[in-house]
Amino acid sequence: MLTLVVRVEKNARPAQTDALETAARAVLAILADERSFGEGEWAEAMTSWQDDRIRKIVKRSRGAEWRRAEALPGITVHGRGVGAEEPEAAAAQVRVFPPTPIDVVPAEIANLQVSGTDFVDARELPPVEAGVPVLWVNPELEMSSGKAMAQCGHAAQLAWWALSDEARKEWEAADFALAVRTATSAQWTQLLRSGLPVVQDAGFTEIEPGSRTVIADHPQLRR
Repeated sequence: MLTLVVRVEKNARPAQTDALETAARAVLAILADERSFGEGEWAEAMTSWQDDRIRKIVKRSRGAEWRRAEALPGITVHGRGVGAEEPEAAAAQVRVFPPTPIDVVPAEIANLQVSGTDFVDARELPPVEAGVPVLWVNPELEMSSGKAMAQCGHAAQLAWWALSDEARKEWEAADFALAVRTATSAQWTQLLRSGLPVVQDAGFTEIEPGSRTVIADHPQLRR
């Protein structure tokens, strides 16, 4: 299980889209980290996890809980404030941790809450920049923000696996730039026919097994 923890302070909740994008970038960050392959300290855990179901869970923390989580090995990724009323003041923060079996998750994160991650966008989203990968969310599904964050992480991971080594290096050099948007019904139908990576959820929580949740539209995968 790969655990992501989103920081949710009492008076500083991240915007929905910023949280989704930051979670996806956090997954990419740990996939690309030198500790995750070769002789790296996380390599065995990462390989075992990727060879199995790439399950992810998103939890929330604040204050002392966040500080304790940050003290554990992992990577903190900062958002860009997309959708936030005050982007710089309320940018999302997500920390991703090396995967562990469910029964050995460190207490500092095992005891954190899953609920309470329902975020909203306070302002209109900007247009997606040309050439930026887009993770398209299924418009017909209702998911909590935490569930959607995990699904966007899955989609980013599927795109990463499908890319060439050169394309991966380019994405990493761009700080894993990406956008998350909800597709229209017409867009979703077209995307399903495109052959792009699509997340099909196992249905452990919130939605029906087999539900297709997010499609990863990376320009390099359309060539």
